[in-house]
Amino acid sequence: MIKKITFIFFLLLLNYTTSSQILTVINKETKETLEQVTIFNKQTNNYVTTNGEGQADISDFINAETLEVRFLGFKTKIKSYEAFKQNNFLVHLTPTILRIDEIVISATKWKQKTSDLATKVTVISPKAIALMNTQTAADLLTVSGKVFMQKSQQGGGSPLIRGFATNRLLYTIDGVRMNNAIFRAGNIQNVISLDPFAIEETEIIFGPGSVIYGSDAIGAVMSFKTLSPSLSLDDETLITGNALTRFSSANEEKTYHADFNLGYKKWAFVTSLSYNDYGDLRMGSDGLEEYLRNVYVERQNNEDIVITNKDPKIQTPSGYTQTNLMQKVRFKPNEKWNFEYGFHLSETSSYSRYDRHLRTKDGNPRYGEWSYGPQKWMMNNFEINKKGSNSFYDDVTLRLTYQKFDESRISRDFNDNERETRTERVDAYSTNLDFSKSLSAKSKLFYGTEYVYNDVNSTGVNTDIDTNISQAGPSRYPDSNWSSLGVYVSNQYNHSKKWVLQSGLRYNFYSLNATFDTTFYPLPFTEANINDGALTGSLGLVFRPKEDWLLSTNFSTAFRSPNVDDVGKIFDSEPGSVVVPNPDLKAEYAYNTDVSVAKTFGDYLKLEVTGFYTHLKDAMVKRDYTLNGETEMLYDGELSTIQAIQNAANAHVYGFQTGFEAELGSGIGFSSTVSYQKGEEELDNGDKSPSRHAAPWFGSTRLTYNASKLKAQLYADYSGSVAYEDLPDSEKAKDYMYAIDANGNPYSPSYITLNLKTSYRFTDNLLISTGLENITDKRYRPYSSGIVSPGRNFVISLKANI
Repeated sequence: MIKKITFIFFLLLLNYTTSSQILTVINKETKETLEQVTIFNKQTNNYVTTNGEGQADISDFINAETLEVRFLGFKTKIKSYEAFKQNNFLVHLTPTILRIDEIVISATKWKQKTSDLATKVTVISPKAIALMNTQTAADLLTVSGKVFMQKSQQGGGSPLIRGFATNRLLYTIDGVRMNNAIFRAGNIQNVISLDPFAIEETEIIFGPGSVIYGSDAIGAVMSFKTLSPSLSLDDETLITGNALTRFSSANEEKTYHADFNLGYKKWAFVTSLSYNDYGDLRMGSDGLEEYLRNVYVERQNNEDIVITNKDPKIQTPSGYTQTNLMQKVRFKPNEKWNFEYGFHLSETSSYSRYDRHLRTKDGNPRYGEWSYGPQKWMMNNFEINKKGSNSFYDDVTLRLTYQKFDESRISRDFNDNERETRTERVDAYSTNLDFSKSLSAKSKLFYGTEYVYNDVNSTGVNTDIDTNISQAGPSRYPDSNWSSLGVYVSNQYNHSKKWVLQSGLRYNFYSLNATFDTTFYPLPFTEANINDGALTGSLGLVFRPKEDWLLSTNFSTAFRSPNVDDVGKIFDSEPGSVVVPNPDLKAEYAYNTDVSVAKTFGDYLKLEVTGFYTHLKDAMVKRDYTLNGETEMLYDGELSTIQAIQNAANAHVYGFQTGFEAELGSGIGFSSTVSYQKGEEELDNGDKSPSRHAAPWFGSTRLTYNASKLKAQLYADYSGSVAYEDLPDSEKAKDYMYAIDANGNPYSPSYITLNLKTSYRFTDNLLISTGLENITDKRYRPYSSGIVSPGRNFVISLKANI
């Protein structure tokens, strides 16, 4: 009997000991459990994150001298394992907006504190994502207050960061590059393929990131982390989920979303599904008349008719729909191995490129139709992670990825029967193998390799819309392939608690092979073959004289290898000009210097400023060109000047980002950020022109309130003006989308909007969010944008969770 009692007592004790190693993290003010909190062991660089119930298994950290519990927007708690044990493994985190160090992944692909990084990294937290409740992933990036967003149409969004944009910025999703071989220098909209409801966290690395990510990472890397399946930490099945519906008045948006997580001890599944229906966008009432949409084109009785718009504030046509699906499966057989498969699918309806509908020719609209066909993106991503302590690594991750991109352009001149359809498909394969290894207590090594292969297929079809007879037409791109093989190594050396030295090096080989069809255009070549390499590096220093000071400087280089869009396309860049292929391109290089200072004053104030300078050498830019000795050619029925992308310019951009955050007590916070950038590039005649993608100064000022159930944010977004003489030469020709000054010249006016967002939690399972954007109903068009921004917009959403 005594033996049985002893045995039962032993089992109970064992069960208590096992379960007590489950750490639970709670918001001290609201008493809510916190998901995706990082528990970090600095000695081993291992970490775990809390699941949907705010729990994490820390049994691997037994006897750890220090464990850091970190979550963006909360004060870090640092204690020993034993201290957490004495508190029954229950952790209460106190909300704060003041953080000088956050845990990020994007800078090295492994978790690090921002206070150990020489590069500037901004994090958009799940809390900010939930409160701001944005329509698209493009809008989500602006939540940081440090990204300027250009839009040619409602179904779009092209970030401008530090004077760079499009294919000089890199997108990654769960560590995989999204940039493909037809990412163009003109404005792109691929970011809208990402579902903001499936995004867990977003990190923006400002400045070059080529050492870790290779080509295109010149101005910034935007890293999106999507929902990850959460495992159950006990024998109970973990079931969590959310359902949301939202309405916005400016475009009569109707959005429906649901996600569901099913977690067992070794297996977990998460499913996310969203549907968006956006109507034509309404602009504001208070603003310039030249922005109004007074007329639009409608096809009636086999004829294009100019229709007077009953409400000139409605931007017809600009509406579209979108569907997003994500499915992930996770298998974790033990503490060393983790397997995860992710499937992403996004598809839009066709949507008009609004700015093209503003063009005129001989007093009539330039186009009878101009739209993008359905934009489709699909990704299969299989990731294997292994933890182990040996001579080569402490952690290793293998990613095997296949992505498919489908897009098309459909255009037809006004009262012309011939419709031109250009369709592109890119099959993108990539393999990433990334390692981390602690060489000593002070030194850690990150290294890896990446192989990327893109296969590009492009077709052209011309259709007579009266007879419905189609025939082959010129394709936008040659059939081609682009590949990249890179090897990198990066080291972080913690000389002391005050000094951190970072260095990195990457060699990248790239190859492009294209076959040109000369049926429609008299090209003097039928093939393009490029094989070359690029060497990039970085060197950074972090100095923390005290806990409340952070100073850093970083020198880094980056490159962008020519892709299929640079080398091979034929398109109309602007009225009267046509760009033709150039098979002689080489990579362009960027040389960048950053200096950052951050200072906190107790628990109530944080100041920071970052200055930067980037020099771009052998920049790929449009220049006049000759084809078979000719300087002009007939394109789309118009005699056009021949141009080509060439390594023909140097450019430079400089500027700063500065801001402050203050806690005023009683849950009230105040913050502001301002970004300034100025750039110049060489013209063909040697003169200088402002860089097209250097946005005017812009910023955001926010007043926040956080209580147990209510969260609110009153904020102003603003931007400076760009006078005619400061417009890039390429923009001066686009008078149809700019305001007109007293001299009859185009310019971009300044603007400021006032906005309010709130959320209120009625119960543990029900949250209502509301917003009033552009409260004063301003009519404004951000610099370089084709579509006018929304007017006064009322947003309401209802979210239920289990």
